[in-house]
Amino acid sequence: MDGGGGDDDEPLTPAGRLFLQPEMNQVIHCVVGLKNKVDVESIMTEIHNSLMLQHPRFTSLMVRDHRGVEHWRPTKINLDRHVLVFDNPVSDAVDDQSAISEYISDLCTTPKLSMDKPLWEIHILKAHKCLIFRIHHSLGDGISLMSMLLASCRKRDDPDAFPTLSIPTVKSRRSLWNLVTALYFSFIYVIQFIFRCLWIRDRKTAISGGDGVELWPRKIATARFSLEDMKTVKSAVPNATINDVLFAVISSGISRYLDFREPNGLRDGVQLTGLAMVNLRKQPGLQELSNLMKSNSGAKWGNKFGMILLPIYYHRSKSTNPVEYLKRAKVMIDRKKKSLEAHLSYKIGDFVMSTLGPKFACLLNYRMLCHTTFAFSNVVGPQEEIMIAGNPVTFLRANNSALPHALVLLMVSYAGKADMQVQVAKDIIPDPEFLAKCFEDALLELKEYVTAKS
Repeated sequence: MDGGGGDDDEPLTPAGRLFLQPEMNQVIHCVVGLKNKVDVESIMTEIHNSLMLQHPRFTSLMVRDHRGVEHWRPTKINLDRHVLVFDNPVSDAVDDQSAISEYISDLCTTPKLSMDKPLWEIHILKAHKCLIFRIHHSLGDGISLMSMLLASCRKRDDPDAFPTLSIPTVKSRRSLWNLVTALYFSFIYVIQFIFRCLWIRDRKTAISGGDGVELWPRKIATARFSLEDMKTVKSAVPNATINDVLFAVISSGISRYLDFREPNGLRDGVQLTGLAMVNLRKQPGLQELSNLMKSNSGAKWGNKFGMILLPIYYHRSKSTNPVEYLKRAKVMIDRKKKSLEAHLSYKIGDFVMSTLGPKFACLLNYRMLCHTTFAFSNVVGPQEEIMIAGNPVTFLRANNSALPHALVLLMVSYAGKADMQVQVAKDIIPDPEFLAKCFEDALLELKEYVTAKS
């Protein structure tokens, strides 16, 4: 939509402009499962009274001025255009979970959100007791959008209380040695990051994507984990974290899957690189984030994340002690934590956007996606059970529009469980259900090994 400019117009951030480029045009899908039948009237009332409709990002059109520069322009909201109600089943699948996955798979490659209204929708799947929030990535990242969603929820056992988030904080001691270490790893990783943007790419395997794969049909399966099992596993290695365990599970699960797809095709130690998104904010509570939405305060709302490269190494799954995956994951992630890779990748992207423009920045980001094997993101959800409009929530999941990766992994934790959506290009990875089981089995094998040794 074009516009000549207005007094209330606000320019998009560099990251917001990036996500409007054709190759990076991303829509986030947040899936909320409900225990009881959906009361559409109650949901509409909740939306009408929510903080979302008080926030400028959700009540503005994206318009372009005569120079083609994007701006947000305030507008009136017609909820009937944003809330789409489906009374009948959306799929012939035998169960609700499969039907929801099929529906979201189609959304991953469907036409993008209409530009003649604010860039969000809510799909209500009544037959499957499910809500799907579709929100354009230019409006915000996973942390911003999770805060927006949870601001409309309450604790199941305390209807007047907001959900609570337990996000670990990283404590680092200030010393000359730590500074030297941070500078060393930051230098190494930034050089690797730049080389990866320009020409270095992963070896082709049975799970590799590439240029144009974002347009290919998608399938989605869900790997389900117990956070208690993850806590049991992390006790096997001193100072290990849940993220260490998760990445060990991903590494082991991918090795298991490649054993099946390419039993004699890979040598041990082949590197496959994941591209992970890292939140760069100081970790505020949900209440503070909700207040920030009202004031549209600065950098904490919107897209404030960096990218890091997380290499995994293929090993024949039957010839490896499963705890070795955890030890390797911990060493690698500890080094990443010591570095400033995520912060510097954000600064580099911001500099390229500001000086060379969104088209060049989009080209570099797209090359980075094509040169890595998979994408990964992990969003921390509430610790306790919650409800929306008085209806208990049974699961929280997240997904996004297709990327040139053939494999995209997005995990959300909720009430002692963690659901990881395994999104694949189905012509490359035709069996995401089996891949999801490889991840689940990897965690169970780790747990059994640790329990037997204790």
